[in-house]
Amino acid sequence: MPNDKTVGKHTRQLLFSEAISQPRPMASPAIHATSSSMASAHDAHSDTATESILQEIAAVSRCLEAMDSRITDLSAVSQSIQSDIASFHEKVTNLDYRLTEIEGQLAVLPERDSKLKLLHAKLTDLEDRSRRNNVHFLAFQSARRAQT
Repeated sequence: MPNDKTVGKHTRQLLFSEAISQPRPMASPAIHATSSSMASAHDAHSDTATESILQEIAAVSRCLEAMDSRITDLSAVSQSIQSDIASFHEKVTNLDYRLTEIEGQLAVLPERDSKLKLLHAKLTDLEDRSRRNNVHFLAFQSARRAQT
């Protein structure tokens, strides 16, 4: 893609050569008989018209350059947004994976809770037995001491 300055210069040259090659309206023979001042006035008008066209072309070229700059800016913003969307998608995927892990752990909790309650009941039973055995042992020891 050629750069904008080349396109602008090329467009101006084409329009200028086209404006020059356009036939001028033919004047009546009576007008040709007028003074040369009218011919020079016509040439001056033609020069100002050409200059006006060139100024308009330059203004359009500047507008196109500004639009190209805006398009470049918008493309950069679009790429940034696409990058942010990809990053967001990755984070959502990671959160979804982590949520699946947590749901798996939560599914195991009731089973672990029931096992823990069972172990707690066994521990309570063992503590009760231990206390009873200690009482019996202390009673037995006391009885033995009394015998000796």
